[in-house]
Amino acid sequence: MFTGIVEELGTVSAVEDQGDAIRLTVAATTVLSDAGLGDSISVNGCCLTVVSHDGVEWTADVMQETLDKTSLQGVRPGDRVNLERAVTADKRLGGHIVQGHVDGVGHVVSRTTSEHWEVVEISMPPQLSRYLVAKGSITVDGVSLTVVEAGEETFTVSLIPETLARTTLGSRQPGDRVNLEVDIIAKHVERLLAAYQQTSTGHPQHSKEQS
Repeated sequence: MFTGIVEELGTVSAVEDQGDAIRLTVAATTVLSDAGLGDSISVNGCCLTVVSHDGVEWTADVMQETLDKTSLQGVRPGDRVNLERAVTADKRLGGHIVQGHVDGVGHVVSRTTSEHWEVVEISMPPQLSRYLVAKGSITVDGVSLTVVEAGEETFTVSLIPETLARTTLGSRQPGDRVNLEVDIIAKHVERLLAAYQQTSTGHPQHSKEQS
């Protein structure tokens, strides 16, 4: 589990094509300070497992399923990526509950710059819109953000200077792909309500939740 508070920007060092997977190597410092083999690190919102590290770089295997459903497809050496270690029990939950399981890929639609922040509009797969509400939580490329406006096909977020400087969202441009993870609590509530409706009516109610 993660909190969506990015700890550092890493740099992709190498991408090894393995046919139905890639071996991804990332240069980092902070997230490697106490990393062990088998630990989880979020890369642009994708939970990956450390298979090797030397204190300067670490490597993870990314299977085809992950490549097909996230923006890690097409990642190249030199790309910057958001990194966060899995949360520990004694850590403050500064963002919200994030699993590192990407629900869909959106695109940056537009950026509107103000004096002290930027409003970014992002598209999303239509089936995710029901999980977004104004002032609710959304994870974009591993960054915990608050939804400003929630539409049927797009939503907006406001990015403060700290987020712009410390994450890849500061450089994402219209057309760029971003990983999206909706609030897991909303998904559980939907499933529980469907079960409740089935029990109370005696008729099966099928959830629209996508796996």
